[in-house]
This record gives sequence, structure tokens and C-alpha cells, in this order.
Amino acid sequence: MKAMIFAAGTGSRLQPLTLHKPKALVEVAGKTMLQHTLEHLKEGGVKEVVINVHHFADQISDFLAHHGTWGMDMAISDETEELLDTGGGLKKASWFFDDRRPFLVHNVDVLSNLSIKELCRHHTESQALATLAVRQRPSSRYLLFDDNKLLCGWENVKKEEKKMIRDAPEHNKYAFSGIQVISPDLFPLMPDKKAFPITDVYLEAGRNHTIQAFVEQDSWWFDIGDPEKLKKASHFMRSR
Repeated sequence: MKAMIFAAGTGSRLQPLTLHKPKALVEVAGKTMLQHTLEHLKEGGVKEVVINVHHFADQISDFLAHHGTWGMDMAISDETEELLDTGGGLKKASWFFDDRRPFLVHNVDVLSNLSIKELCRHHTESQALATLAVRQRPSSRYLLFDDNKLLCGWENVKKEEKKMIRDAPEHNKYAFSGIQVISPDLFPLMPDKKAFPITDVYLEAGRNHTIQAFVEQDSWWFDIGDPEKLKKASHFMRSR
């Protein structure tokens, strides 16, 4: 199986730690976030990985050169000239997914023991266009799913914005976990521009295609978004 790691973000919320390094190389309990992610992917059966880079991109290449690739074939998608957001970043790396098989996408700043194999199995059985790992947790932004766990909208509670893509008498709010499985059939549905968020693609594609939730609450999960969250995650990882 192939996978992509989103590692191009500037990590502005993690400053000053990211003033001289990419957030992918910030350490959590003695290991970089990139290493944690690569180990999670390898455990899940991933054989080939592409990593998008932007902020201190050379440091990520140097890290892989000195520490190895954990037995996986590795490629880099270079966004040093322009940060392309999640959708644009995935589109730029579309050449990597030339086998027409579903692939995994994992945010580098997410630490979890969520079962990648179970997520992939769920995606394959349902033949969805995309399967998004989600959970019930406090967030400023939510994906909205109907009772069949099909995407029906999006909400930003702080800005009081909501977008519904189809009628759903009842809908459930879930926060995205930063891990997803995608069919390459999504690529032709992407807009003809360079930089855009993947959520916009899902909201448009979800009108006529299956974008489904994989609701998972049993695994441990951390979003390393700021120094306080980093501290909590480090404490947890050291105590395991």
C-alpha cells in the first residue's frame, strides 16, 4: 500500500520550536513526529511513502538520509516555492499514486495508534471515494455526517459558518482525525488550480459520491498543534 504524509506546514502554532526546523522534526518523547508517523504507517502495512515538504524542506531530506526510511520506499513532493494546502499538495503528488489503488494520507502532526489496517478494510468494503477517520472531540471545525455516516456538510463553530451539501433530517458532528484513505478517482474531481483545501473537494464531491466517516474512539490520539498539546502528548508517550 502507498501513503502520503502531509508535512509541508509551517508549524506557526508551535513556535519558537519551529523557527529553525520543520514541525515534522519536532520531537515527542525523544522521537520526531515524522518518525512516529513513519512507524505508524509501517505497522499498518504501508510499503511506499511520499512526503510533501515546504518549511525547512532540506532538513527533512537530511533526516531521512541519516536515519533511513524504515524499510519503505520514499519520495519527496517539493513545495518549497509555494505552499499548496492539503488539496493542492495531494494533487501535486498525484504522480506517486499511479497504480490506481486506494492510498492512505496521514498528517505528520497527528500521533495515534488507530488501526490503519481496519481503516483500509472499511474503505475497501464500502468502495467509497474517501474514508475519513473521525471522532467525537471538542473542535472549532466539524464534518457533518448523516445517520449512514455519509458526509452531508461542514461547520465552523467559531465563525458560525455552516455548509450543507444535501438534506439530512439528522446529522452528527465529528472532528477529523488527520488520517484518511482516498481512491485515486478523487483526482479528476479536483479544481483546476494549484492551492486549495481538500475539504472543499470533499464537500463538492460528496454531493454525488460516497465520502464516509470511520468513527473511532478506542485508540489514543493527539494533535500536536501547539506547545501545550505537545507537552501532553510527550507525557503520555513517556508513560506508556
